[in-house]
Amino acid sequence: MFFASDNSGPVHPKIMARMAKGNEGYAPSYGNDSTMDEVRRALRSTFEAPQAAVYLVATGTAANVLALACYCQPWQTIFCAKTAHIEEDECNGPEFYTGGAKLSLIDTDDKMTPEGLQAAIERLSKGDVHASQAGPVSITQATERGSVHSLAELHALTAVAKKHDVPVHLDGARFANAMVALGCSAAEMTWKAGVDVVSFGGTKNGCMGVEAVVFFDPSKAWEFELRRKRGAHLFSKHRYLSAQMAGYLEDGLWIEMATKANANAGYLAEGLRSASVTFLHEPQANMIFASFPRRVHHKLQEAGARYNLWHGTLEGDPNEAVGARLVCDWSIGKEQIDAFLDHF
Repeated sequence: MFFASDNSGPVHPKIMARMAKGNEGYAPSYGNDSTMDEVRRALRSTFEAPQAAVYLVATGTAANVLALACYCQPWQTIFCAKTAHIEEDECNGPEFYTGGAKLSLIDTDDKMTPEGLQAAIERLSKGDVHASQAGPVSITQATERGSVHSLAELHALTAVAKKHDVPVHLDGARFANAMVALGCSAAEMTWKAGVDVVSFGGTKNGCMGVEAVVFFDPSKAWEFELRRKRGAHLFSKHRYLSAQMAGYLEDGLWIEMATKANANAGYLAEGLRSASVTFLHEPQANMIFASFPRRVHHKLQEAGARYNLWHGTLEGDPNEAVGARLVCDWSIGKEQIDAFLDHF
């Protein structure tokens, strides 16, 4: 009954097999391996973007901050939701890698709104040497609260960005889960919606540790290469990143795993609804935020269930509702979910 994080799940056997294959013999270093050529072709095809510049790093934070740094000067500000991963979970990484650019937070408990973004940009004194200047917009898809921006919502956000002539970054740590939830293509959720650069996640969806950065404007390629090297994220034995991503993309494995993860979350959510559990955010992908009595939390903890409390502690009134974050990955079976639900 492990629902703590999709970061904690196992690597898919097909990806492990592809890494074992990539471990045979010798290969050029620093991304010059033939498998990386395969990855470039596959991602360009996936995104319907034959001119896209494609790079790999090992962590989602590296993907986000290096991508943003290519579009942001130190005197600018990055617009993001108050709940964005770059705000909540990256230890001022964007500020560090951009050389001091700040974050301007859109006040929301989940998705960024066009109205909130418009207001945040308008609050800046454009051209005032004493003020921060407008930099890129960063959208999290799926959000840190498990929601998914619809294509219409993405278009509305990027329209505001384009109106003010600022670029758009998409944090896609759970890109596949969001895309499956929308039933759209990778292109429709990115450049066709006005996105300039995307962090395409693999780690949370069955890989060991690999993320892609895809620039739809290849003019940023050389700058990214320099920033990646200077930022200590260029792997010498790059073929092990390439092998993971190649295995991930092969035969649609990434979509298969995201579909399973979302279905697992849907099955869990259905069971929780039957137990009259309150949802803090409507589940849309593979994360659930729910609230239920502390006594149930105790039963679950004692039975070995692992998940994160969300606002509240295990100490106190047994009947008081305490929030929880439950995350499903591709590997969780219905047996685990049923065992969890049996305690309600």
